[in-house]
Amino acid sequence: MTPTIANLEKMLDGPRDGALLRYSLGNEWLKAGRPDEAAGYFRAAVERDPQYSAAWKLLGRSLAESGQLTEAVAAYDAGIRVASERGDIQAAKEMTVFAKRLRRQLGQTA
Repeated sequence: MTPTIANLEKMLDGPRDGALLRYSLGNEWLKAGRPDEAAGYFRAAVERDPQYSAAWKLLGRSLAESGQLTEAVAAYDAGIRVASERGDIQAAKEMTVFAKRLRRQLGQTA
């Protein structure tokens, strides 16, 4: 565990706990090469704020990196819907590309 992760984890369940804190922890765990840990925090972020398109994107990435490809596609699909509704066109495009690649790996059609 890095010092940054340790400091962020101290804030859990406190007054600053929320989607952004969970997203930040997920991002740090992803950078530390622990996509399974990261996915849990990204899930918590989107539970707290279902409209958080960046968290959906990194949830998909962390699931894909941990070998959970079907779950990653589902996360990207949810993120694409959210990003499209919010007008976050770039995020929607990126997640569409990532989901398409995973569908190919899974032998699915786009």
